[in-house]
Amino acid sequence: MQKSLALCQRTKNLICSTSFYHSKTPIYGARVMEVQNQAIITESDHRVFRLVDAFVQKGHIYARIDPLQEISSSVPVPLQLHPEKFHINSSDTLFIDGTEMTAFQFAEKLSSVFCGNIGFEFGYVEDDEKRFLLSLLKNKYMLNTDEQRGALEEMLKSQVFDQFLSNKFPTVKRYGGEGAESMMPFFMEIFKQCSIKGVTDVVCGMPHRGRLNFLTGILNFPPELVFRKIKGHSEFPENFKTIGDVLSHLSISTDIQISHNNVHFTLIPNPSHLEAINPVVVGKTRSKQQSKKSGSYSNTGESEVLCLQVHGDAALAGQGIIQETLALSRVPHYTVGGSIHLVINNQIGYTTPGDRTRSSRYATDIAKMIEAPVLHVNGDDPEAVIKSAIIAADYHHEYKKDIFIDLICYRRWGHNELDDPTFTNPEMYKLINNRETIPDKYAKQLIDQGIISKEEVNKIVSDYNKQLNKSYKNMENFSPPIPCFSKQWQGIYQSNRNLTQWDTGIEVPLLKYIGSKSCQYPNDFHIHPHLLKTHIKNRLSKVEEGLSVDWATAEALAVGSLLCQGFDVRISGQDVGRGTFSHRHAMLVDQTSGQIYIPLNELFPNQKGHLEIANSILSEEAVLGFEYGMSIERPDILVIWEAQFGDFFNGAQIIIDTFLSSGEAKWLLQSGITILLPHGYDGAGPEHSSCRIERFLQLTDSSETQVDGDDVNLQIANPTTSAQYFHLLRRQMLRSFRKPLIIASPKTLLRLPSASSTLQEMSSSSSFKPVIGDETVSPQKVTKVIFVCGKHYYALADQREKRGIDDIAIIRVEELCPFPTVHLQGELKKYPKAQYFIWNQEEPRNMGAWSFVSPRFENLVGKKLDFVGRKELPAPAVGIGLLHKKEVENLLCQSFE
Repeated sequence: MQKSLALCQRTKNLICSTSFYHSKTPIYGARVMEVQNQAIITESDHRVFRLVDAFVQKGHIYARIDPLQEISSSVPVPLQLHPEKFHINSSDTLFIDGTEMTAFQFAEKLSSVFCGNIGFEFGYVEDDEKRFLLSLLKNKYMLNTDEQRGALEEMLKSQVFDQFLSNKFPTVKRYGGEGAESMMPFFMEIFKQCSIKGVTDVVCGMPHRGRLNFLTGILNFPPELVFRKIKGHSEFPENFKTIGDVLSHLSISTDIQISHNNVHFTLIPNPSHLEAINPVVVGKTRSKQQSKKSGSYSNTGESEVLCLQVHGDAALAGQGIIQETLALSRVPHYTVGGSIHLVINNQIGYTTPGDRTRSSRYATDIAKMIEAPVLHVNGDDPEAVIKSAIIAADYHHEYKKDIFIDLICYRRWGHNELDDPTFTNPEMYKLINNRETIPDKYAKQLIDQGIISKEEVNKIVSDYNKQLNKSYKNMENFSPPIPCFSKQWQGIYQSNRNLTQWDTGIEVPLLKYIGSKSCQYPNDFHIHPHLLKTHIKNRLSKVEEGLSVDWATAEALAVGSLLCQGFDVRISGQDVGRGTFSHRHAMLVDQTSGQIYIPLNELFPNQKGHLEIANSILSEEAVLGFEYGMSIERPDILVIWEAQFGDFFNGAQIIIDTFLSSGEAKWLLQSGITILLPHGYDGAGPEHSSCRIERFLQLTDSSETQVDGDDVNLQIANPTTSAQYFHLLRRQMLRSFRKPLIIASPKTLLRLPSASSTLQEMSSSSSFKPVIGDETVSPQKVTKVIFVCGKHYYALADQREKRGIDDIAIIRVEELCPFPTVHLQGELKKYPKAQYFIWNQEEPRNMGAWSFVSPRFENLVGKKLDFVGRKELPAPAVGIGLLHKKEVENLLCQSFE
């Protein structure tokens, strides 16, 4: 009895949602009884339920979603979903919505909904979401004539644009939209839905396919600029320091006017690593949402800013960054209220047939990991595409979760317009070559329906051709618009030559105040007893004395001072709240309730600056991409990403190579992101020793031969004291420009007394020192100078003291890039009798900073260095403890021979 009651309720929920069933209507000749307001159903009712549920669960498999398959005008009932498969007689009578029909007619009704030109795949979502989606299917979504004409016009313009480029630039790879033109009415419908639902901003990431069509046809991008770019000109004015990017990576930020409302649309520039843009888009979306917080940090702006992700089918199924980005979608501090995903499903990956690009049925099956609904839609049916956009927008607006639109289409010309796809896909392209284009097919449909005339269609084509020809003739006289830092970026400029020397100190009384507040907590808060002694009491005493300020305290002082100045700070990474080495404890956890308390957010009443501690998933690529996206949206937030160990960043190498190191040079996008990479050789083995600093140095545009100032694309530092770290963090936000900063951060130095600093070293009279000279030896006695960076300095200084040596100076190079030429020259002048100059490093000779500093010392500083360090290795460090100790002994002995 209980089982029947539960099943009956589920039956009512499911079938009533689709308006196929009234709870008190006889079904299959059976009488439904009411017992205590609950319906009891018979075995025949179970069969009807199973039939409906089968269509919900599997109807998409039989939907007519592939435009390359010949289909009839009617929607037949699949044999696998025929009523008799569920032991229902086809001729049996049902009463649906008060209408009498046979079971087979009922199945036809279900088939028309679930097996038409949209395949609805959401049988796995939560019950309430499923009911909501099913309720949407009752809507007819009939377009009025203006909407139909508008959809046709956008598709015709896209087709004309591709044909125009083909005629004018026949040898250019443009990655056109031919075969997927129905994406254009999809975008227009999304904008319309945004206007209706109060969305003010859309942030979008999109690969190559149809990008130029979208830019010029809908997003107000000047066609002249496209033509100039094809001709080899820059997309930026000549006086801007930029190297530019390829044609298919162009971007825009513009207002789209819909029904007297403006929707601001940002299409982010993307690299050729297609899906790498997606976490960046999500991060930028969250940052933009936070900028709309209106004084309340809990108001995230999810209803006002939409994240739109566009994918290719093969990349969606094949690139792991998609899984990582989806895994972030519902994690605290990474949510954006879901994204709308559009998959331009070409049914081919480069030239690989679709069935060999994945192991799953659909390219979108990765969506199931977060139970995101998927609508598979036939790209040959623009009106079905528009319907899918409306459903997606309604679902996203209601539940603030991800939803996918799988736009099944094809590429008319292969991977690009110069490619011959018949080498590997002859049958597929035989079908494609014999097909009428989507815009032409839809135009004939509307002409036949009397909605538009052939003359009107020809006029749309003719007018847009004239417009493009006018732009083409005006190309040489067209000046690229001057990029400007507007809105939140006002007051930010391209950097000058001085990246290093900035006043970053703070008055000591304020430092003491911040330090004391950084370890306060409510009276009823149950703090961990170990933290009370090692963290709270120790920090309070050190701050009060102003001595031995360790690394974590210096970080808290830097962050707290920035919060006082109105900046936001975000620290992201795995376990960053406490820190990998249990040193930070920026967030405290109540040992009874689990409540989280962040002391630095309680410095002052009505505090403007906010610290966000984002403990991330076990990901590098997506998380770092997300943080980069956060940083390029707002200059008033210091975004810090900390790797668990230094070389773990290599899981995010694509983000570093294509965004961090070159984003400003390619796209004029500034980022102040700071990356902390724990570094230092202490016997931890190959993967826990080195942050691979050589890789970052190879990515810089620092010159080996010219003293041209210190304006570089990346800042790379390996500081040796907590005060130096303090100044580096503050410097990131106080300048009138933003630059990424890579810090080889410490492990053992976190608690090393010698690496601690005084508050005076962080006071208003102090700043960051690119080079720290040696004050412990008499300059007149020095015959050898050792240059070193990072933690290794302390081992050398300790060994020198043990040996009683007083004629060797040890100079610390705290910042490798920009290379501190002038500072090094100033230090060397102090040692007139020095004859031997050594670069000493822990890393093997084929790693570390050696290959970077050697030519610069010789060409810029005027000194040729000898190398002391480990011999060449295939891995950053050895994994045998005794061998490590022997290497350390040899290294120190060689240094003082």
